[in-house]
Amino acid sequence: MARPPAFPAEEKVRIVLSILAGEVTVAEAARRAKVSEQSVGNWKRQFLDAGKTGLLAGKSGPSTREAQLEAEVSELTQALGEAAVELRVWKKSAEGRLGPSRTSR
Repeated sequence: MARPPAFPAEEKVRIVLSILAGEVTVAEAARRAKVSEQSVGNWKRQFLDAGKTGLLAGKSGPSTREAQLEAEVSELTQALGEAAVELRVWKKSAEGRLGPSRTSR
């Protein structure tokens, strides 16, 4: 038997939300969508698991993307500090050879 075409995620969400709202049963939703009850049950489980994961991630700390951005900010801050020190060294070196500059502090 051929496998039915994959449902778009938006359609699965609509079906699962209608089940959770009590508008239809899993059996009725499966019949309307022409898929097995097991498929609809899997969509519902996946939806609820993803929601739980999202809520837990919000409590446990920054997301992967936030952690990545924080690491990048830290790296760039360090590079900026190193560049500032290097610039200061170059200015001191130039003052030693050329005399005090008008912009030095």
